[in-house]
Amino acid sequence: QVQLVESGGGPVQAGGSLRLSCAASGRTFSNYAMAWFRQAPGKEREFVAAISWSAAITHYADAAKGRFTISRDNAKNTVYLQMNSLKPEDTAVYYCAADRVMGKITRAYEYWGQGTPVTVSF
Repeated sequence: QVQLVESGGGPVQAGGSLRLSCAASGRTFSNYAMAWFRQAPGKEREFVAAISWSAAITHYADAAKGRFTISRDNAKNTVYLQMNSLKPEDTAVYYCAADRVMGKITRAYEYWGQGTPVTVSF
């Protein structure tokens, strides 16, 4: 089992920045690929970014490229999502996910956190 706890969400004005954190516990964190997904009200959960266990490989959704950066600190069992130049359409609950295999779809990930809400206003 892997337990994931997200933090760092909240209200922010358009153009601002937030850094989300996801703390993992349980199994060996460095064995797992990690990802961030988000779900806006009334919409399906969508992929945002993913990072391999070694951080050598990262993937981003088109909406995140150039504005968001995923990173991880295996010594701290934590993955981060730095979000810059935020837009109102980034408003969503952001979820952290973990699995041994890196992917871009929700069913690729076995373990999920409870989510942290991000609200971007004009």
